[in-house]
Amino acid sequence: MAQVPEYPAKLFFFCEVEPGSGGETPIVLSHIVYERMKERYPEFVDKLEEHGLIYNRVLGEDDDPSSPIGRGWKSTFLTKDKSIAEERAAKLGMKLEWLEDGVKSIMGPIPAIKYESTRQRKIWFNSMVAAYTGWEDARNDPVKAVTFGDGSPLPAETIYDCLKVLEEESVAIPWRKGDVLLLDNLAVLHSRKSFSPPRRVLASLCK
Repeated sequence: MAQVPEYPAKLFFFCEVEPGSGGETPIVLSHIVYERMKERYPEFVDKLEEHGLIYNRVLGEDDDPSSPIGRGWKSTFLTKDKSIAEERAAKLGMKLEWLEDGVKSIMGPIPAIKYESTRQRKIWFNSMVAAYTGWEDARNDPVKAVTFGDGSPLPAETIYDCLKVLEEESVAIPWRKGDVLLLDNLAVLHSRKSFSPPRRVLASLCK
């Protein structure tokens, strides 16, 4: 929930059906990630703070279960009308570029580092690693999925080092039926581990 201009402050999760195996929700303290990356890659972090990030995704017309992105543009924007899709995208701060077999959505530039005023500290607040390492399918090249806000490419070595930091600092929360989890979106980043079905975890996003 860090690659959109308007983001929730709190996230509630409820486990309706626990996974057959795996499916944990790793969480990591956002300020720790910022501090470690700032110490190791100060120039990179400075550029992130100056320019932010741009996220690019190519969506097909219909949903694609084989894709990590999953949804097509019709279900993403809940319409079959391209003009309505453009209006709804604009309200989300997103631009659309129509292609022969789908649409390219462009989000940003948006901040990648934020100042968290309640705790008075800077936090790592982006989906850079997830996009760069995971947004890959027949339509999408993950290397092009996220760039600096000025359009320049991100250095691969730095991205993968950041992935190591996230893995080293994370704690994986396992799920059992009936579990409830509340996350402060400005305190922690979260993700999802791979799993064996079934798994049904419901989410509620709160301002």
